[in-house]
Amino acid sequence: MLDPAAPQLVVNARVLQFSWLPADPDAAAALVPAGLRPRPDRQVFLCQYVVDDDCQTSGFGAYSLTYLGLALDGIDPPPVGDTPGGWWTHYLASSPRVRAYAVARGAPASPGQTRLDLRGEQLTAETHADGVPIIRTVARVGHTGSRVCTGHHRYLTARGGELLSLDYPYVAEPVTPFEVESVDFLDPEHPVYALRPANPLVICGGLYSPRVSFAYPPGPNALDDPSAAADPGPAHPVPARRAGSGLPSGS
Repeated sequence: MLDPAAPQLVVNARVLQFSWLPADPDAAAALVPAGLRPRPDRQVFLCQYVVDDDCQTSGFGAYSLTYLGLALDGIDPPPVGDTPGGWWTHYLASSPRVRAYAVARGAPASPGQTRLDLRGEQLTAETHADGVPIIRTVARVGHTGSRVCTGHHRYLTARGGELLSLDYPYVAEPVTPFEVESVDFLDPEHPVYALRPANPLVICGGLYSPRVSFAYPPGPNALDDPSAAADPGPAHPVPARRAGSGLPSGS
């Protein structure tokens, strides 16, 4: 088992991440524990990603992951107005090693598989639990271009009754254009169904990138630890040799 206090690095993952307004705001908010406040709009976030090869991680090996949760009020990292802090409600990972590492850090990890299939401009992301599809996203995507997005995402978990916080630094090369066309929650009996989007679909923001690198930092920290907040960095231009190449960084 990996040491849950040790950092881990993932490079060039294929990542689809976005957020929406839920069909049942009360049911979504009920998944947030006492002591934390969901945003007034009950914004839900989803990330579906795939790490294709063992050499893309420092210790996890290849795996796929889908996580969902609610954006939180009052837990934003500075500067004000950046990506809200989030509470993970579901964390479906294909790798037992990743699940054990995440559970030890307080994440609600369970088995699941995620597939990302890109055909032309159509990206289909599908999450399975127990062999059954539970979430399907369809998006229209373009190519990487002239910018790199950098920053931190802050996620909260609970372990032994204590709220924990971690900031995950990332570097992403998003595609343009990017448009989520549909999000379907396919199993009304699965707990994720409480987070299904409203109809009509209201997307609050997001991206797709064929190469996102990020770190699981040392920790986690208690929620009141001032080091738990981080300052996201600016966007940067992509080096000309990589812009629009569709190849991993450095290719």
